[in-house]
Amino acid sequence: MTHMTTTAKRRVLISGASISGPALAYWLHRSGFAVTVVEKAGALRDGGYPIDIRGTAIEVVRRMGILPRLRDAHIDSRRATFLDADGGEVASLTPSAVAGSVEGQDLEVRRGDLAAVLYALVRDDVEFLFNDSIDTLDQSEEAVDVTFHSGRRRTFDLVVGADGMHSQTRESLFGPEEQFHRYLGYCFAIFTMPNTFGLSHELMVWNTPGKAAALYAVGDDDELHAFLNFYRPDLPSDALRDPDAQRDLVATTFAGAGWEVPGMVSAMRDADDLFFDTAGQIRMPQWSKGRVALIGDAAYAPSFLTGQGSSLALAGAYMLANALAANQDHAAAFAAYERDLREFVAMNQALVDKGGATLFPTTAQALEQRNTRLRSLVTMPAAAARPAHSALTLPTIVPMP
Repeated sequence: MTHMTTTAKRRVLISGASISGPALAYWLHRSGFAVTVVEKAGALRDGGYPIDIRGTAIEVVRRMGILPRLRDAHIDSRRATFLDADGGEVASLTPSAVAGSVEGQDLEVRRGDLAAVLYALVRDDVEFLFNDSIDTLDQSEEAVDVTFHSGRRRTFDLVVGADGMHSQTRESLFGPEEQFHRYLGYCFAIFTMPNTFGLSHELMVWNTPGKAAALYAVGDDDELHAFLNFYRPDLPSDALRDPDAQRDLVATTFAGAGWEVPGMVSAMRDADDLFFDTAGQIRMPQWSKGRVALIGDAAYAPSFLTGQGSSLALAGAYMLANALAANQDHAAAFAAYERDLREFVAMNQALVDKGGATLFPTTAQALEQRNTRLRSLVTMPAAAARPAHSALTLPTIVPMP
């Protein structure tokens, strides 16, 4: 691959410091760009629920030189136990058999651990603006004038929205989220609670039709990640921006549930880290407009049902950086980014249509069929990698001289 060179470094503003933002910042800096990252939070979010890094994304982090650190942070879950309505055991098996991961290759780490490793990689080379956000973008043929919420004003050659599924960058550029959001019929609440159950390196999942509750011990900690998931055909729009309404909706949905669910609902009421959202995807006909592009969940969120959000974010960051390094013209770069990545995105988003939600059946018959499959997995050999995880071939990004 050849590089176009200019006398002045191209200035890029990235909105969002979670996963795709710092990953993109790394590759752009390596290719000679001057990079600024703006993040509305006052600091990195530590901890967080576990996320997967699989397939092509493993190669991305290997090329970044952070694979050993992420292997050290790998959550070595030893057992996933599925329970019936009364808390009786349905099946107990290795987590990789359930998730479609390749044991010994794919990684599972806390979201905050991945963010911290990415930040440490770029913090000395990239400008970070915490506790701030983009208020307005004013594009011209030559540049993008940005006004920040803090009042500061700056001019950049390019802007990239890496600000998640509910991206403000996307909304300001393309319009309301509703145009691009594909609701998948599930709502979920994630929070932490005390590990009073003695769980260690394991996951426990309780199910009744249309409802699931899970407790995840990522180590020997005194804290558990709790997860309450339920089927709801219609999008609960009223609850999406109202934490009290979210708590009420979850509590009402799980009223009368068995096992440890009442205690989980009580812990959710008191949790100061409750994260509530819907299972959904972002599907857009294009990922850029003018000098502004979108990346990761902002452009193509696949939903937690696929387990591929973080892997897509890492792969997308790599492919956008490669396109920008290879093309001086931003329009050509953005077109190449879309052309080279869209099929991979489509394959991963299609996982939900190929049984991505089978862990959360909505009928008694479907639940029994799932339980039968889980019991059969106990004696089956380890699963092979899903094609969608590794279907993208990465080009080589040649650093700027």
